[in-house]
Amino acid sequence: MHETEIKGRSLNELSQLCHKIAVEKGFWEGERNRGEALMLIVTELAEAMEAYRLKDEENFREEIADSFIRLLDLCGGLSINIEEEIYKKSLKNKNRPYKHGKIC
Repeated sequence: MHETEIKGRSLNELSQLCHKIAVEKGFWEGERNRGEALMLIVTELAEAMEAYRLKDEENFREEIADSFIRLLDLCGGLSINIEEEIYKKSLKNKNRPYKHGKIC
């Protein structure tokens, strides 16, 4: 898929693209370990934090992108309609009290 074909795609379309690439690269041979997949997402976020700490803005943005790619891949692999899930959760959050008991 060319760069101009990616822009403007829905989250579900990007999920399918990320998953397709991950399958092509061998990351889905057999059943995927969900815990491992989730920790790989956390690892990408930790790498973004390290880039932020080092004031490496380019790498920070790349690691944030990696986090989304891994998360969207997981959604694609598990057939999660992430747009629907975000919508449903946003409606729940809208009805929660201000900061719902949190200080920050």
